[in-house]
Amino acid sequence: MTGKRDYHHGNLKEALIDAGIEILDEVGWDALSLRACASRAGVSHAAPAHHFGNVKGLQTALAAVGFTRFRETLSEFQEAAEPAPKTRLQAAGAGYVTFALRHPGLFKLMFGGADLDYENEDYREASQSAFAQLGEIVAPFLPPDSGPEEDYRLRVTIWSAVHGYTHLLLAGKLWEMSVSDDGLSHLPDLTKLVS
Repeated sequence: MTGKRDYHHGNLKEALIDAGIEILDEVGWDALSLRACASRAGVSHAAPAHHFGNVKGLQTALAAVGFTRFRETLSEFQEAAEPAPKTRLQAAGAGYVTFALRHPGLFKLMFGGADLDYENEDYREASQSAFAQLGEIVAPFLPPDSGPEEDYRLRVTIWSAVHGYTHLLLAGKLWEMSVSDDGLSHLPDLTKLVS
């Protein structure tokens, strides 16, 4: 959706978040500002400062919402898959790629080193919840006597494979390999990393 939208009393913060996500996904992170979000949401240019304070606050709020939606996408893909742990693992990988292709600007903001307030409670809760979800996904593949190191190592292995693939996809490095439009045709077989 482009252009201004009507603001209805009571949902200004949500309208600004939606406007920010649209700007990120359509134009990119460099175009994101409080003024641009206000203009897109059809409100005064001073309105976003009340909710976010500054651009760092806006970016942090967008990343927090992004991690929540990211987690929801992975859950949707897992729930639609067969209950076997390996099938759910691969489904989560597909959800990861799908989220990134649907929201490339938001994905880059979440994982791209933006100047975020890492102490912000909403951000910390949402990002930690996403990492905990990864732990739930890999838990069936850990030996019963595994400790935190093994758990962390497996999470990072899985995350690195799907994240690296996704970044290559977003950077346009894989399309010449006849990757499908949904990006999933060349998704690494994550189950081989847990065998």
